[in-house]
Amino acid sequence: MLREQLTAAMKDAMRAKDTRALGTVRLILAALKDRDIAVRDKGNMDGVGEDEILSMLQTMIKQRQESIRLYEQGGRCELAEQEQEEIDVIRRFMPTPIEGDELETAVKTTIKEIGAADLKDMGRTMAALKERYPGRMDFSKVSGIVRSSLV
Repeated sequence: MLREQLTAAMKDAMRAKDTRALGTVRLILAALKDRDIAVRDKGNMDGVGEDEILSMLQTMIKQRQESIRLYEQGGRCELAEQEQEEIDVIRRFMPTPIEGDELETAVKTTIKEIGAADLKDMGRTMAALKERYPGRMDFSKVSGIVRSSLV
């Protein structure tokens, strides 16, 4: 489904002559193709799944956020703006993020369901959250919530 959305978005961007969206979607599709090729070597001919695509999109957003920070430190606001536009395009393909109280509730529910008791269970808890909520959580924030919940 996400693959079809990406292909349709590329066609729409071409028709609309939206160069930023077109370039960003092409970057996403190229990265997706690279991952598909990598998993083919491991015997998976169907390519990566939806959760892996969402993880890839999340990584792309984080990379651009880091670039924005560096560009702003260097006084290159026009480049930071371009990166932000790319983030906006990538977010079109992401599910609605879980934030605030809903995020804390999801973390605490998962901890309870898997029976996590202390910090030794943090890795298992993070893995369960990534599996249950692919692409919907900022796991840098989640790790802090998990850590404080397991202490």
